[in-house]
Amino acid sequence: MNLEIRHARVVAMIAESGSISKAAAKLALPQPSLTYQLRRIEKAIGGDLFVRSSFGITPTPLGERLIPMLVDLANRADAVMAEASSPPSEVLRIGNAEWTPVTLRDALRASLPELDVQTVTMDPAAGMAAVISGGLSVALVPWLEGITPGTLLEPGLTMEIIAREPVWVALPRGHRLAGQPVLTESSLSDLNWVRRVRGNWFHPVEEYLFGRFDQKIPNVLHYVGGHAEAMAWVRDANAVALTPPTGATDEVALVGVSSVPRSQLLLVWRKGSLHLNTVSVLVNTLREYYCEYARTIPQVWAWMIEHPAESPELADYLTGPGLTVAS
Repeated sequence: MNLEIRHARVVAMIAESGSISKAAAKLALPQPSLTYQLRRIEKAIGGDLFVRSSFGITPTPLGERLIPMLVDLANRADAVMAEASSPPSEVLRIGNAEWTPVTLRDALRASLPELDVQTVTMDPAAGMAAVISGGLSVALVPWLEGITPGTLLEPGLTMEIIAREPVWVALPRGHRLAGQPVLTESSLSDLNWVRRVRGNWFHPVEEYLFGRFDQKIPNVLHYVGGHAEAMAWVRDANAVALTPPTGATDEVALVGVSSVPRSQLLLVWRKGSLHLNTVSVLVNTLREYYCEYARTIPQVWAWMIEHPAESPELADYLTGPGLTVAS
């Protein structure tokens, strides 16, 4: 038997699933049929790829060498098929969380002139669901490190980190704490807060920080549904709020805060659904745009320049004129 692409996909699915029974369920095959296929593949290769046990499967020494190559072969084949089958002109629907600047849409359209680029703002969970169902081509979604949404584990999804960003405290300009380098829990517990409603993707960050306040429950003036409203309350009500840099406005002051999870911006799409070149252009455009946006927030830009290792994906974008972003 000659080794074929379909055999590489079988091995890749078994390795990803961790057991033959789970892989068979995902492939909609009877387990004996998948076991038979694997035996034929291993016979063609000349040795076992997996060790079977009651706890699942583990790679053999031969498997440790060959399985990554077979997974890569399957991925490359999917990419080739997507490249070959996609029409030369298509609609690219891009979802984004919280809010979408006009300049971001313009930058995406300028970088992909051969495509009909359409943008839509929606809740991160809804954006992920739309990518899975095919309603969106790609989504730019926030993710909190250490708090993995179950949808990110959906088979067939792939992702790229656009940027990693610390969480900041947004304060009214002129606030007594605005000039501090970093704030600690003890300096935050007696402030008036604006918080996100339960169910908002950013709510777990607030829960984590406020759970560290041992002596006093913070006073919450108002619960908001998004960053824009939170920044308005910080500006007009002498309140404070947690925020990622992309949620801030130039009307507030930002100060770093210790001991909270970082936020990441992820570009998520279905494996094999986009041209490789389209993905590359999207990633480069979004990273460059992010840096240009950060330039409009002096505290954030200074922090990025001083801590380049904190977001290695942006290393090549921290210098140069880049794009023009309206403040």
